[in-house]
Amino acid sequence: MNLPTPLILILLGLAFVVAEMLVTFRVARRLRNFGIVDIVWSAGFTPLVLLYLLATAWQEHAATARGSDLREALISRLPLTLMVTLWSLRLGLHLLIRVRAHHPVEDVRYAQLRKEWGAQTDQKMLGFFLLQGGLQVVLSTPWLISSLRPPTALTGWVGGCLWLGLLLWAVGILGESLADRQLARFRADPARRGQVCQEGLWRYSRHPNYFCEWLVWLGYGVYALASPWGWIGLLAPALMYHFLVNVTGVPMTEVLSVKSKGEAYRRYQQTTNAFFPGPPRRG
Repeated sequence: MNLPTPLILILLGLAFVVAEMLVTFRVARRLRNFGIVDIVWSAGFTPLVLLYLLATAWQEHAATARGSDLREALISRLPLTLMVTLWSLRLGLHLLIRVRAHHPVEDVRYAQLRKEWGAQTDQKMLGFFLLQGGLQVVLSTPWLISSLRPPTALTGWVGGCLWLGLLLWAVGILGESLADRQLARFRADPARRGQVCQEGLWRYSRHPNYFCEWLVWLGYGVYALASPWGWIGLLAPALMYHFLVNVTGVPMTEVLSVKSKGEAYRRYQQTTNAFFPGPPRRG
């Protein structure tokens, strides 16, 4: 029985992320640093989108039975693939540098989970890793949709979605890179140890890196609207917004920042928006 193409791609994606996370778990346990999952999670989107690219392009080529169509099929899917790859590898490299700088000291989030889980740490952490892999497949929905029916027109509704998606993605990439650089420069100054970064983008949002990360995902969702059933791709930015604002992003970072910076960070909370950028307020 022939399975529907979307289901085949989802199963291929799940098979990849399970293997990816099993290997990552073994390496992380050996290094005693579960923080490396963040690196793999970010960089792992690159092979995932390449898998979608090759599988859908080859199927399209096989259906037409004309050799020249394979190149055309690959080219039609190339813009989104490059967008994902550039974002994925940039973020993965950024996290790799950060994790290496602190190794063997583990990220405080995973160190806290070790304390809470105790003797069940390995078992629960493996489940956490596999859950992260499953989330990769869910968040890659815009790319799966765009790979199945890649847009060809650059005008009208289709063209508008493509250009707006690309613009949102580019602003997000540049903004996140700038925010990371500004924060790294601030932290590198010994005279500012214990202070709160309120320079550049950090003057207008307490988490401009998270906001710009969400813009990247919003760009993917809008880009997918150029393809049939593209509205399903909006699930990815909606989920990412929820995770960043309500789950693992802003809430956890805020707790740690108040713990380390105390009253200085509480004043920062009173004057600066948490997520969406805006003019500073009076405390």
